[in-house]
Amino acid sequence: MTRTRFTALIAVVAALSLSACGTTENAATPEASASTAGGPVIVTDGRGKDVTLKAPATKVVGLEWGEVEMLVSLGVMPVGVADAKGYGTWVTAAKLDPGVKDVGTRGEPSVDSIVALQPDLVVLEDERSASLVSQLEKYVPVVVARGSDAKDNLGRMRADLTMIAKAVGRTTEAEKLLADFDAAIADGRKKIADAGAAGRPFAIADGWKEGSTVSIRMFGQGALVSQIGIQLGLSNAWTGKTDEVWGLGQTDVEGMTVLKDPNLHLFYNASDGADVFADGLAGNAIWKSLPFVQRGNLHKMPDGVWTFGGPLSGKQYIDQLVKTYTV
Repeated sequence: MTRTRFTALIAVVAALSLSACGTTENAATPEASASTAGGPVIVTDGRGKDVTLKAPATKVVGLEWGEVEMLVSLGVMPVGVADAKGYGTWVTAAKLDPGVKDVGTRGEPSVDSIVALQPDLVVLEDERSASLVSQLEKYVPVVVARGSDAKDNLGRMRADLTMIAKAVGRTTEAEKLLADFDAAIADGRKKIADAGAAGRPFAIADGWKEGSTVSIRMFGQGALVSQIGIQLGLSNAWTGKTDEVWGLGQTDVEGMTVLKDPNLHLFYNASDGADVFADGLAGNAIWKSLPFVQRGNLHKMPDGVWTFGGPLSGKQYIDQLVKTYTV
């Protein structure tokens, strides 16, 4: 399932093909950035805290995959990543070099492993515990990205990327990434409109199975990938309750019976091979009665398209949505 199950449960309780330009070979060329310059650099992070670096950071550890993707897409290969193997499974838009060190899980990274790499910056998300941040700040500067904001997730993504780019001296690269993303949105919106599909409904979900129980996590209006679909001129059909940070909500098969529009397409991600929609619900009568299932409008995203990423993963989503609605 996407992110970690821990994050998914906390969110509930609290409330496109772009391959070449996402590769390390194309994105992470050390000599490419004219914007890299000497310091000092002062960055205001997601906490509203000013973080001073002696110079733009070059040895960076990333503790959440969205920010890791942003670093690689900016041309800065991290020296350490939390759950590097998992990143390789879930994120293909910006690939890691084989030599990147694993520093533990995203839920519980190893401070010792991080410090041993002698980084000049650690990038993590606002959901991290204050105790982890305070431990790390004893040894290395830390910038905290917001990670998500269901009120304006596209604006938040842009702000996080811009903040990280300033910290690593790659503002020119960030501007290009965002310009390319905006161009992809505009082009996709035109193609969907030209195909007569503007306003068509979509839904995005993921899920997991424990015993015989299938839990489904729906992406509401404020989820990052939902906002991408909305910007393309489509309509998110899921209007159930969601949390205020990620825009995510929880339901079950019965709860999905509200998705009645015969034109609706549902997209889901199962990059780790645990496909509860194809396997766990195969014999469920309610599931088989849903219009989008009966009409073949159920779409498994290609493996490695990250639903909580930066502009490059966002463009992979754009590609899939445009492809589906312009056939």
